[in-house]
Amino acid sequence: MKTEVIKEMTTEELKERLTEEKKQSAKLQMNHAVNPLDNPGVIGQTKKTIARIQTELRKRELEIK
Repeated sequence: MKTEVIKEMTTEELKERLTEEKKQSAKLQMNHAVNPLDNPGVIGQTKKTIARIQTELRKRELEIK
């Protein structure tokens, strides 16, 4: 997910998306441990998306203060 898309989302949407991404990340890591994925780069992409969402949420939190 690109940064531009993340910035357009509302805070509530970002929080929901964050929980979904965390669940997917855990699922991917578990599946990769049991049976190696065809494309393990997906795990890294998911982690980067989580970090981008958390960064945007933190930025918004600081703007409010």
